[in-house]
Amino acid sequence: MKVRALAIAGIATFAVYAVPAVAHHSFAMFDAEKTVTLEGSVKEFQWTNPHAWIMLNVANPQGQTNVWAIELNGPSGLARDGWKPKTLTPGMNVAVTIHPLRDGTNGGQFLKVKLPDGSEMGRGGIPQAPAATPPAP
Repeated sequence: MKVRALAIAGIATFAVYAVPAVAHHSFAMFDAEKTVTLEGSVKEFQWTNPHAWIMLNVANPQGQTNVWAIELNGPSGLARDGWKPKTLTPGMNVAVTIHPLRDGTNGGQFLKVKLPDGSEMGRGGIPQAPAATPPAP
């Protein structure tokens, strides 16, 4: 009887922790067929779970500033790729490459960022399918 109670408790514990993994949202809102590079200044870098965010001030063609919300991977994945909570700071001028939102609003999925010193950071975005390997000659 004790073994059965332990098994039920174990299954219940697993179910509680498995639900958030199943609840994760789809990335269908991003247009993976398009790539856009935005140049602007960092308004805010949000080092948050489940995803970090770059809020980027970008000038539109009329010269007005629009804020773009760019979704990255979570902090643990970013940290593994060399990111820190202060990698991007307010006022920093950067170029961010994204997959834009399908609905045309100001946002997208992070692909890479070019920092003021010319270095680039990537792989911190939501994982992408590997590029096709060209056939051997």
